[in-house]
Amino acid sequence: MDLNQEKELFERTPVPRAILRLALPSVVGQIILVVYNMADTFFVAQTGSDAMISAVTVCMPAFMFLSAIANLFGVGGSSVIAQALGKEERDRAGHASAFALAGCALTAGAYALLAWLLMDPFVDLLGGWDPGVHSLARSYLFATVVLGGVFTALNALLSHLIRAEGDSVRASLGIMLGGVLNILLDPLFMFVILPPGQEALGAAIATALSNVVALCYFVVVLVRKRGRTVLSFRPRREMLEEEIPRRVLGNGLPACLMTLFENISFAVLDHLMALSGTAMQAGIGVAKKVNMLAHCAVRGMAQGVLPLIGYNYASRDRARMREAVRLSMLISVGIAGACTAVCLVWSDALIGVFIRPGSGSLAYGAAFLRILCLGAPCSACAYTCISFFQAVSRGNKSLLLAIFRKGLLDVPLMFFLQGSWPVYGVVWATPITDGVCCVLALVLYARFMRKHASRKIPAPAPAK
Repeated sequence: MDLNQEKELFERTPVPRAILRLALPSVVGQIILVVYNMADTFFVAQTGSDAMISAVTVCMPAFMFLSAIANLFGVGGSSVIAQALGKEERDRAGHASAFALAGCALTAGAYALLAWLLMDPFVDLLGGWDPGVHSLARSYLFATVVLGGVFTALNALLSHLIRAEGDSVRASLGIMLGGVLNILLDPLFMFVILPPGQEALGAAIATALSNVVALCYFVVVLVRKRGRTVLSFRPRREMLEEEIPRRVLGNGLPACLMTLFENISFAVLDHLMALSGTAMQAGIGVAKKVNMLAHCAVRGMAQGVLPLIGYNYASRDRARMREAVRLSMLISVGIAGACTAVCLVWSDALIGVFIRPGSGSLAYGAAFLRILCLGAPCSACAYTCISFFQAVSRGNKSLLLAIFRKGLLDVPLMFFLQGSWPVYGVVWATPITDGVCCVLALVLYARFMRKHASRKIPAPAPAK
């Protein structure tokens, strides 16, 4: 996308149409992402083994930690790039993208190495200490994190960076490509290529390969855009100057910690459910994946609109910035509310897609889903505020909300409610936390707007 197209999209296109162009592909991409996560669970569930469902479930936090790494450098990098474009500092945008790529690759590689060296205690820590679950989880973790981890993280990173300059369609197509390919490869590896009993490993190989192909797609896109993009991935000394590392990491840390603490929260939830039995552990695993649909759609909306907010904040168009936040929040809460209604009415049918009738985990999964989905609208509102603070480089506020939403409140609540209301009390901790975090997010956002709504930002220095 050239400079004139960027200006047209970020500065002059009506806000509703700009949000549609930026966020719709991102939302669709995130929905495809959660669908292929559900596909893994669906195909694994066809084995009728609660142990295999539990194995895939306990590995989810470890696999999703790769998203935390990608968010650290991807959300942080895209925020710096969008603000640099708003100030017409195109060289700075290139240096930020180069730092983001190098940092993401090195961090994901180190994580994959540690997962390999500490595989058995890692699986046990995630809640896979049952002998039947442990071996299956070990093979799944090896394929998705150890072998495919770097590819998965870079795939997500490039989606963020390409979207930062307004090319949301191509950014989301890569995510969609990986998701669709994973759905097609799952049954091939699970039921044709690998022998019976290795279905979890087959699902893991399909996931890793689909991310490799999606990464190749992004590389081709960047090669074809050469000369027409601000993104640069050649390591240079300049990428460590001009406060670029501090800005990227400062803006991306809240997104990273939010994903990280979500995974820790999920791991604690799985751990506590494992104490109650495999059926409950399998039920919560499926319920979480179904409930992810609303959260991923909202995350796609926030990621798509972030460049628009960051650009207009940097270019001092406060009215346009506020309108983008308002509309994106209304849309996000509407999507989340619709998902909540569907989950409340058809919880048994939704869980029944993944768990066979007669299984003890079916009833638990439906009950857990009805509880989890109640927090989706509140979570949508909070996530919009978190993304806003990331876009305007207010990392302290987004960091506070990210830590508060997952980890600081919900984990202690799980242990507290488990003592007074075993099993179901643990699940109720999630929607309660979402509600409290929503109130805090709105208060912080309102205070920020009162303080900065009429305050002028100094004009940016002329581009060199």
